Amino acid sequence: MKTFDVIIIGAGAAGMMCAAQAGLHGLSVCLIDHAQKLGEKIRISGGGRCNFTNSGATWENYVSQNPRFARYALTDYTPDDFLALLAEYKVAWHEKHKGQLFCNDSSQQIIDVLYNECVRAKVCWQMPCTVNAIDKQENHFLIQTNKGDFQSRTLVIATGGMAAPPIGATDFGLKIARQFGHKIIEPRPALVPLVFDGEYWQAYSHLAGVSLEACLSTGLDKKATRFVEDILFTHKGLSGPGVLQISSYWDGSSPLYIDLLPQIDIENILLTNKAGSKQQLQTLLSDYLPKRLVLHILHMLGISEQQKWAEVSDKLLRQVAMQIKQWQITPKGTAGYKKAEAMRGGVCVDELDQKTMQSKKISGLYFIGEVMDITGWLGGYNFQWAWSSGYVCAQSLQTIAIHR
Repeated sequence: MKTFDVIIIGAGAAGMMCAAQAGLHGLSVCLIDHAQKLGEKIRISGGGRCNFTNSGATWENYVSQNPRFARYALTDYTPDDFLALLAEYKVAWHEKHKGQLFCNDSSQQIIDVLYNECVRAKVCWQMPCTVNAIDKQENHFLIQTNKGDFQSRTLVIATGGMAAPPIGATDFGLKIARQFGHKIIEPRPALVPLVFDGEYWQAYSHLAGVSLEACLSTGLDKKATRFVEDILFTHKGLSGPGVLQISSYWDGSSPLYIDLLPQIDIENILLTNKAGSKQQLQTLLSDYLPKRLVLHILHMLGISEQQKWAEVSDKLLRQVAMQIKQWQITPKGTAGYKKAEAMRGGVCVDELDQKTMQSKKISGLYFIGEVMDITGWLGGYNFQWAWSSGYVCAQSLQTIAIHR
């Protein structure tokens, strides 16, 4: 039987970061993963250029029953710390939008950095390797696999969530957490397109391909969560960055609200400037919105395409403004884990130590990355959580070397 100081299950972003850091502190580390290819989720992210962090990441950019849990790790290992690592490997990057940082060349560069850090730290790789059973025996863990048995004093679960099953995502980490008595916050797809009842959406299906910036919110009061991002009409519903963002906050049944012109008081424009105008209403609105969407709104309200703006009643113009500024929708559901970029929910963080990621129930058991009930916004936040949680976990593992 092979014995290590640390066994990490899951060779994704969090797992490789933790393995490299722990190994560099002099610990013997075994990294186990069932996949054939290394870092597939990293490889396909950001359109192949990997949105590897967000320069403005704080705990407020995360969804959780206790988002403040993320505060310590994100402060201890920041986006600047990861940029310093990339600088060592001369990886060039650029900011694309709202603090989102991407590789100039390829996401493979991020995989290479993490792999080379693991090699430098003398990490032992077992991949592909299937874990059949895990057991805690006195002061060590026994890991039974198709490549033999392994044991270690500490075990780190870095298996990720259930998003993107085609590249190997499973609920393995949640099963292990349950085995050891941990509470699981109900997992569901996050950062995912929204779909609607087919009959209801039939009236909108002709808008497929239309995109525009909009404000999406969970309600109309000041406490509602809001995002101003692009949305995209599809044949089955809505997608685009704004929809992916709000999907993480949608409770699965309540209506959502969309302001199609978040920066413009369209009601004021419609009511104060119409007198004497010979312009058609659809021509005016097409200065602000895609024409296909304008025609759809007019059709829904029974207004002719040729209707002159000045001839439309104030009451009807207010209805037009309401359709634009407070479009209320209630999705049927999401497009599921197959289309999701992340998983919401996971291992309850109240049962973990925020400074070490260690279980409060089982000594020597750790959870890092997406398997936990910490889900970042779209835009590099989930990768930053992988780096930060993996790093602080590795720092805490140093005590093993000290007490040898």
